[in-house]
Amino acid sequence: MNFQPEIIAWYLNNKRELPWRNTSDAYIIWLSEIILQQTRVEQGLPYFNRFLAAFPTVQDFAAATESEVLKLWEGLGYYSRGRNMLHTARAVMELHGGIFPTAYDTLIQLKGIGDYTAAAISSFAANESRAVLDGNVFRVLARYYGMDTPINSPAGKKVFSALADELVQGQDASIYNQAIMEFGALQCKPKSPLCESCPLRPDCFAYNHQQVHLLPMKLKPGAKRVRHFNYFVAEHNGQVLMKQRAAGDIWQQLYDFPLVETSAEHYAVPEEFAQKTAELFGFSPLLRPMINKKHVLTHQIIYVQFFALDNNIPNFNSTASFKWLSRAAAMEVPKPNVINDFVKFYLTKL
Repeated sequence: MNFQPEIIAWYLNNKRELPWRNTSDAYIIWLSEIILQQTRVEQGLPYFNRFLAAFPTVQDFAAATESEVLKLWEGLGYYSRGRNMLHTARAVMELHGGIFPTAYDTLIQLKGIGDYTAAAISSFAANESRAVLDGNVFRVLARYYGMDTPINSPAGKKVFSALADELVQGQDASIYNQAIMEFGALQCKPKSPLCESCPLRPDCFAYNHQQVHLLPMKLKPGAKRVRHFNYFVAEHNGQVLMKQRAAGDIWQQLYDFPLVETSAEHYAVPEEFAQKTAELFGFSPLLRPMINKKHVLTHQIIYVQFFALDNNIPNFNSTASFKWLSRAAAMEVPKPNVINDFVKFYLTKL
């Protein structure tokens, strides 16, 4: 069986109609690729549409503020991607005269664009013969060719890259790359793959050796860091006290509430909690527990407790990072998901 023709024939009959597939505009392709990193198409499509409506050209994107970009990005996670996009848009204006590059060797030098994204943009926009290698492609290759090297190991990246590069040669790179990614997303799915209707089944190693459920192989990740955030919600005359997070930790430049981080749940470490709270406010506040949330990130699990601050000081200003914001402003500033959900559904109940 000829692997590439089968993949391409399947794609032409089964592909989804997506807006970024009807253009060779590198800027639009870049928008879609960054937004869809570690994001399902169904979730990412509304974000793509909102970004393209707000910033129809790279010039428009470059003129945006970071807050505008992060607000549109709100809910996608990995906020560094949004900041990197703004940096890249401005670099395109400054270094490339506002013309978004299409060559892999130029794209790879832009912030936030790695091997996969550079290969995708260069092949989709200019048909450059560069192989894409994402989770879908890893899975198809591992199962069809019976490759058991862990895909998240240096050795795995090397052997899979070599095979992917070999397979794209002599193909229409734009069509083939989209075909193999779509095949992995819709046919050779991570769970419950559609093996019975798969055109590759006769020569698929994993199917013929009952290893579909085993491939691709991955090294087990390390344990996630566990953290405990205690947020204090102070409200006065229709305003709420918020702060913009600094660099050096998660959610940098996003807004949340005054925070005390403890080594365990606050009731398990009452002395630590009381001491840090008094240090934060300069007095012992009257606290009313509100809700608890468990917030799971890629490398961290954060247990969040919200407290209403019932004896807050209206002119509290122990640090310039705290600001009194109107409820409308609190809705508009960019926030982490867990804070955004709280503001939407609980702030009006204070």
